[in-house]
Amino acid sequence: MENSSIIDIEFWRLISAYLFVLLLIIIFKVRGIARERKLAIAAFRMTLQLVIAGYVLTYLFELSNPLLTLGVILTMEGFAIYTIYKQAGTRLSVNLKKTIAISMIAGTSFCLVFFNFVVIHFEPWYDPRYFIPIAGMIIGNSMTGITLSVKELLKSFTTQKDMIEGALMLGADPKAAVKPYVNHAFDSAVLPTINNMLGMGIIFLPGMMTGQILSGVSPLLAIEYQIVILLGILGSVGLSVILFILLAFRNFFNLNAQFFPEGKN
Repeated sequence: MENSSIIDIEFWRLISAYLFVLLLIIIFKVRGIARERKLAIAAFRMTLQLVIAGYVLTYLFELSNPLLTLGVILTMEGFAIYTIYKQAGTRLSVNLKKTIAISMIAGTSFCLVFFNFVVIHFEPWYDPRYFIPIAGMIIGNSMTGITLSVKELLKSFTTQKDMIEGALMLGADPKAAVKPYVNHAFDSAVLPTINNMLGMGIIFLPGMMTGQILSGVSPLLAIEYQIVILLGILGSVGLSVILFILLAFRNFFNLNAQFFPEGKN
């Protein structure tokens, strides 16, 4: 199959896909669910952002400049970290924000470097056709993982404050006192990725693999890429989340082992 065999979607056919947005808005309206405005905004933003991304990526692919590629990756990291702050659902201490940023950058950077020089080894190392899409999947999933762990950790520390303080009074050190809640936060953050892997290939075909097949790539080669991408996502999510958790719990205790469920500034 040649790359030229891929079907070009005509503009009116593309517009027709928005029928599903209209259908859902009607359902919201009929059911009395106040989500029409949010859905309309989401559809508009999705369209605008993807169109802009398409033009930007076309420019980056043609130019293939290492500084521009790294600039895009850093921008993605910055937006991901900012999104975690916004999605936390509560005010975060300065120390906790720093911990989130360090964990996010360290975990995703390690996986991206490993992917480049060991797994795929694309040349040049800054090739935006590989670097940017892979970085997007790794950063996006790690962002989701850390967001889940932040929410679960803060929720547990707030609701289980008495249990934690009781353990401290009985002689447990801070690490032991919060271990069950830290482990639960880690499990909650990694579980969606594991569940995603369980259904892969049988229940659904992932977007990257489907896109490669539609563009003319052999299904076997597409499967190879999808396997390494999924394993990379799993590693990145696991590494980023465990870094966050190992560093974060210290932000909730002072030098005298006093517990602060909202975190220290």
